[in-house]
Amino acid sequence: MNIQNSVIEEMFANGTHYGYSKSRRHPSTTPYIFATKNGVDIINIEKTAELFEKAIEKVTALAATGKTILFVGTKAEARQQIIETALALNMPYVSERWVGGALTNFPEIKKRIVKLLDLRDQKEKGGLDKYTKKERLLIDREMDDMTKNFQGLTGITRTPDAIFVVDPKKEQIAVTEAHKMNLPVIALMNTDCNIKKVEFPIIANDASVSSISFFLAQIKSAYNKGIVGDKK
Repeated sequence: MNIQNSVIEEMFANGTHYGYSKSRRHPSTTPYIFATKNGVDIINIEKTAELFEKAIEKVTALAATGKTILFVGTKAEARQQIIETALALNMPYVSERWVGGALTNFPEIKKRIVKLLDLRDQKEKGGLDKYTKKERLLIDREMDDMTKNFQGLTGITRTPDAIFVVDPKKEQIAVTEAHKMNLPVIALMNTDCNIKKVEFPIIANDASVSSISFFLAQIKSAYNKGIVGDKK
């Protein structure tokens, strides 16, 4: 699947070529810099397109075999797009805060998810009415905290098969855990990230809603096409 000619103009229109200041540049991204203007690195999106093509091929392959991708993006610019993409694909996500052990200690995390679902069920059926008002308030607070941490993980019963991350520098704990579990990492990363720490890097603007939305839309489309292609 050759996506270069069809997406480069869209990538440019969505500001995917804007890097960070040269002073923040990680040396590993230097080959992907087109120029530096007013101290800001401009990313070579033709090279980004080559990287993105490999990422798309991986996503398509995962879809064809029914694999699960965990979407991770807790920075403000990525949060809503991560949620919408994951929900559209019926995939798990983390959009608020990465809880340590979400991958490496999944059985314990699963217990907390089960507790959250049980409390929700009890509340819906009036099972919490037996507690005092103060006790119910404390339970509600606990449920709120667990919802914030685990809402996007409530539908999974096992560890995912891969993770997609927006800004692996910010989500370094998630990336580290994925590597410990031998899970491939697909990541949208800007010029301040270490490209060598990710199997499928996409060097592009990871700090704007339009750029993040563009790449996630392409990822979603690729996964859906992978499912369709597998059924033919």
